[in-house]
Amino acid sequence: MSFDKIDLNILRELQQDSSLTNQELADRVGLSASPCLRRVKVLEESGVIDRKVTILKRSSLGLKLTAFLQISMDRHTPDRFSVFEDEVNEFPEVRNCNLVTGQNCDYLLEVVVEDMETYHDFLLGKLTRIPGVTGVQSSFLLRSVKESTALPLKHLLNK
Repeated sequence: MSFDKIDLNILRELQQDSSLTNQELADRVGLSASPCLRRVKVLEESGVIDRKVTILKRSSLGLKLTAFLQISMDRHTPDRFSVFEDEVNEFPEVRNCNLVTGQNCDYLLEVVVEDMETYHDFLLGKLTRIPGVTGVQSSFLLRSVKESTALPLKHLLNK
């Protein structure tokens, strides 16, 4: 799919605030309402816009502990990875789970919980009970320097 500056402006605006009305979005990107709506529909139908969500503030909800976990598996087989991934997808505490390479682990997880006691219960009661998990290394967030859900878009103009 090719993008022009207006498409990129639409995507930038929606990444910052997906609750904008079509008229507000149109005003911000310099279009009238109908063409703006058509462009958004094309971006949605093509899969560029995956979904629209509301981002909640962790600390306001009592979720004060964020942990980054390196998970090691006993075997590197599709069935072992599938079991792990299916289980992790059921844990609401896991915000992100990524299969990685170049590390001394197989998966990197971001886990958000209330406190250290809750983390301990999650670790021993859920995560380490998944078949194949042989190691967990935990690091804890001290301070978030940058948090963003926005993707870079500038490179799309060069295509």
